[in-house]
Amino acid sequence: MPEALSSDGIERIYAIGDVHGRLDLFAALIARIGRDQQDRPAGATKIILLGDIIDRGADGAEMVRGCMRLTAASDRFMVLKGNHEEMMVQALGGDLKTYHAWLAFGGRETLLGWGVDPAALAADATKADLRQAARTVGAEVLAWLDALPLYHEQDGFLFVHAGIRPAIPLRQQDAADMLWITDDFLESELDHGMTVVHGHSITDGPVVRPNRIGIDTGAFRTGRLTAIGIERGDFWFVDTDAGDAAPPPTSGER
Repeated sequence: MPEALSSDGIERIYAIGDVHGRLDLFAALIARIGRDQQDRPAGATKIILLGDIIDRGADGAEMVRGCMRLTAASDRFMVLKGNHEEMMVQALGGDLKTYHAWLAFGGRETLLGWGVDPAALAADATKADLRQAARTVGAEVLAWLDALPLYHEQDGFLFVHAGIRPAIPLRQQDAADMLWITDDFLESELDHGMTVVHGHSITDGPVVRPNRIGIDTGAFRTGRLTAIGIERGDFWFVDTDAGDAAPPPTSGER
């Protein structure tokens, strides 16, 4: 994992789309962000991950461990909650139905990375299997995931995993919408009062609309992980090359 940035005062933000357990692509993107920084005037920088750092890819456990270290070391590194982090917390909190759904949604790869016995990850896994998995992951990790913020506001931009419910004030937004919303947000042309930067909904490349910017380019299967750089109202994109590495086997999306 990269070291946390330690500059004082934020002038520049890089927001990163859904990593989904692809530590290889995350490391490559951080290196490219570093090179991008060298081509720009010196300025204090904040990095924001838009959620879904886990599942599907093989390195979800290492992504979480590394992000826990980075967020503890500096407030210049932030991780927002995605729907996959929410599912993991609910599943390992004791909800067997959610546990089964999460395993099929990419959670199996994450738990294998934690060293959970594969026998506890079967389609007919029991409550005892769930408890074993939760013990292996540990209460500290689950508490960290549960406490991840849903959004971050800065300089006229709103950073959130999936989006927001149009025409609803920010403080009245439902958490489920911020984690899961798709068409009602994506198809809206309403002015949200700020530009919403989001992941969750996969597209071939970054999508720029008057009211939103989407940067989930399906890294777990395409090899393309995308970041947006923002400074003084201007923005640009940094990404890894599609096909940098073979995509892992998976099922389902979002």
